[in-house]
Amino acid sequence: MTAVLRTVNRVLLALVGLVLLAVGGAVLAVGLGAPAPSWWIHGNRHDVLLSDSERTHWRDQGWWWPVVIAALAVLLLLALWWLTAVLRRRRLGAVLVDTGDGAGAQVRGRALENALTADAETLDGVSRARARLKGRRTAPTARIRLQLEPHADPETTLDHLTRQTLGHARDAAGLASLPAEVRMRAVKHREERVS
Repeated sequence: MTAVLRTVNRVLLALVGLVLLAVGGAVLAVGLGAPAPSWWIHGNRHDVLLSDSERTHWRDQGWWWPVVIAALAVLLLLALWWLTAVLRRRRLGAVLVDTGDGAGAQVRGRALENALTADAETLDGVSRARARLKGRRTAPTARIRLQLEPHADPETTLDHLTRQTLGHARDAAGLASLPAEVRMRAVKHREERVS
């Protein structure tokens, strides 16, 4: 999940949680005999949620039930989409390795990510690295983020990363190719004063 989607997800969950907490707390308080809040739709705990006239008000209208059913169906589809987006695994769990004997082996995705990260952090000029694997088990792709020191040359660092780090991972996992998206960012530092 990207950072924007993660933030939107957390904000929506927080808003839904706050609304449910406020309404549920008000229902509980009124049910236990507390005075109803000013915004509450009923006067006391003996009121029903929907009176007979409220329940049957729109029953004779031909458009009412199709609109209600369509709105509930849209809400259900949105909730299912949201649930699948949250539960979908973004990381690669395992990478299939061809052992050459017709069988195969699996390398844990986290183990290969940790190896890529550790190898990238040994490069000259890299202060911090983070690697993530995505894609299919037979054709993974890497997403690598690097924080570069002020003296680092991005072109040289990218060349070493491509040849050494990705080459080692590709050879170790027996992959024909390991496409990667690399994002580099410079480490913030203070200016040095010369006196």
